[in-house]
Amino acid sequence: MAKAKGNRVQVILECVSCKEGVHAGVSRYVTTKNRRNTQQRLELRKYCRYERKHTLHREVK
Repeated sequence: MAKAKGNRVQVILECVSCKEGVHAGVSRYVTTKNRRNTQQRLELRKYCRYERKHTLHREVK
């Protein structure tokens, strides 16, 4: 049987600058992270097509 993926969880990354603006909750990415290695919230610079530039995306609860 295949080994279970117990430490990897799916997380949603949301654009910080769009959160306060008109496009609230529009720019989102889905990725996975290792829960054992990264316990705090994930922050990555990803491309926001509404801002048309790379912005900070934070993990949503």
